[in-house]
This record gives sequence, structure tokens and C-alpha cells, in this order.
Amino acid sequence: MSFLASSLARVKPSPTIAVTTRAAELKAQGRNIIGLSAGEPDFDTPENIRDAAKAAMDAGKTRYTAPDGIAELKQAICEKFARENGLTYTPSQISVGTGGKQTLYNALVATMNEGDEVLIPAPYWVSYPDMVLLAGGTPVTVAGTADQGYRITPEQLEAAITPKTKWFIFNSPSNPSGAGYSREQLKALTDVLLRHPHVWIMSDDMYEHIAFDGFEFSTPAQVEPKLYDRTLTCNGVSKAYAMTGWRIGYAAGPVELISAMRKIQSQSTSNPSSISQWAALEALNGPQDYVAMSREAFQRRRDLVVKMLNDCDGIDCPTPDGAFYVYPSITGCIGKTAPSGKVIETDEDFATELLDTEGVAIVFGGAFGLSPAFRVSYAAADETLVEACTRIKRFCEALK
Repeated sequence: MSFLASSLARVKPSPTIAVTTRAAELKAQGRNIIGLSAGEPDFDTPENIRDAAKAAMDAGKTRYTAPDGIAELKQAICEKFARENGLTYTPSQISVGTGGKQTLYNALVATMNEGDEVLIPAPYWVSYPDMVLLAGGTPVTVAGTADQGYRITPEQLEAAITPKTKWFIFNSPSNPSGAGYSREQLKALTDVLLRHPHVWIMSDDMYEHIAFDGFEFSTPAQVEPKLYDRTLTCNGVSKAYAMTGWRIGYAAGPVELISAMRKIQSQSTSNPSSISQWAALEALNGPQDYVAMSREAFQRRRDLVVKMLNDCDGIDCPTPDGAFYVYPSITGCIGKTAPSGKVIETDEDFATELLDTEGVAIVFGGAFGLSPAFRVSYAAADETLVEACTRIKRFCEALK
């Protein structure tokens, strides 16, 4: 009998971390590797936020805090939701965690019972299904295909809901596709959810501020106020403010759920880093110049990558609404033979051969639940992206 928990057999390590690790190994061997697999901004955390962290340390704000966040940060989060989303919350409805991932996981652990189902549109962020499995639930995917703009339809959502459905996880703009739902498209989904009062909504809004071409971000509780009492609205500072390593995420929802999440966090990690919390307070309340600057840079990079990838044989790359990813289809590459002699039967084969042949690290579409495709993070310097896309084009041309 294995010493390890049987629940571990239900989950797999993060494929994005696995790709990053393999790329690092090849780089250590002296290979010229370009990594486009990690989902984090390449910019430094803004100076005013770094200064706030230094000031907090100098002021001795380095001790334990309340398990799920300092009062000042919770108040700032309430003000953020009111200012930017038209949502009214009190500090008792706010949970601050060690990254957005922890707030999602806490909510699932606090609510899932054996047999409960969670609806997850695909392509999805790699962690959603495995977090559901670890929490004892069953992930149920709903495919938003490329010809649907990587969005699911109201009819698909309606058909997927069963008496066992407990949560619907919503992510717009999406990791990995960058697809966003307009207010009208989201309203069509919330109309379905109104008819099923046993289904709760977990909205992952992490890429709210990285949206292009005038795309207007909306979140479910904002679009349909009748869903407010069964919606957990999740966000964080990692993507919008280049604070991935600071590990601060937050969520707002009903007091009973937030209290349950606090109980779990108090017995696992307890409080997020005190210093990071004071830095996050400055991110939310301080100057927002960085947000606009980074959005402009990401849109320029998006346009560059979409154009170059669409020039590659066998690749069809849609133009995303936001985030900093593209999710091109490689249907035209399947069945071809790589220079090594390997037949490209799956998108994982494509990613493996591309890394070995040209030294470009991407994440294969199977990791996100929709194939054949791959994800590129364009949170990298322009010249790096040009070189990477040039290598991908050369690889595609070498497929026979």
C-alpha cells in the first residue's frame, strides 16, 4: 500500500511548470532556449509598489496579520470593486490569499462534497480541474471551440448543468485563449444560471485590466445582480501590476462562504505575507500609470505574434481580446512528419519536437483541455517574440 494519499492519483503536476522545467534543463545544457510558457509579465513591479513594501518593512509591519488580510487592504479591495465594477462589498465579504490560486482552492475545499460537479469551459487554465479533483469534486468540461471564438454558448451551458452541478467557473479574458465575453454574451450565460439556483458562480477576473481594442470587461455579479448572493468574484494583483512573486489574490462573496474560506486558510497557510499586503494596498490605491503602459505594450506584442504565427504553414491564430496569450490551432500540422522522423499526432508531439528542434518552449493544447492547439505567452520582449516566431515558422516549414 502506498504511503501517499490516493487523491494524488487523480491529479497531475502543472504542465506549464513541467515545460518551464524542461526548458531550463536544456538551457543548462547550453542550448539557446526561448521560453514562452510562463504566464507572467516581464516588467518589473512598479517603483511606487516596491517603495511601499520597503516602507512597510522599515515601519516594522513584518508580523502576523489577520488570517485573510489586513483591514486596510480589505477596505481598498471593497473600494476597487465599487469603483471599477459597480459592486458593493463590506470587508467581512473579502478574503485575501497567497495568490489568486489559493482563494479559488479555499472556496472549492470549503464547498465540495463527493459527487459534486464543477462546470469548466475549455480551453481552461490548467489548475481548475485538478483543484476540483483535490477538493473531492468532479470537473465537467464544456468545449468552446475555435470556430466559437473559444467561448461557450448559453445552449452548451444549459445542457451541461445537472442536479449535481455546484459551481460554474468563469474566466474572461481567458487564460489560455485570451477570449473575452462581451456584456451581451455574458448576460446570455447569466440568464441560464438564473434558471438554476443551485449553481454557484466562481468568476476569475485576473486579466480584467489586460484588454484590447476597446473590449469592455464585465463580471457576472455586475451583469446580473440577482446572482450576487451566489457569486464569488476573484481577482488579484499579479497580472495587472506585475506582482506574480508577491503572491496576493483576493475574492469577494457571501459572508458565510468567506468565513469558511477564512477557517481553511487559518489552518493551512494563515496570513499572506504582511509586506506583500502593504504593497498590494499601494497597487490598488496608488497611481495606475503602469496598467495603461503595460496594456499598450501587450497589445503591440499581441499584434506582432498573431501576424507572424498566421504566416506559419498549418497554423491558424485568432486575435485575442485580452490577457497576454494566443491559442493558435495547429490542425494543419497534425499528421505531418518532423525533421526527427517523428509523426506529429498530437499537439504535445508538436510542442516536444519544437522545443527539441528549435528551442522554443510553448504549452500544448491538451494541457488546457482543447486540442490540437498550443499556448504562447507574449509577455516577453519584442525581439524575443520575433525570434521565437521565426523559429516556429522554420519548424512548420520543415514538417513534411
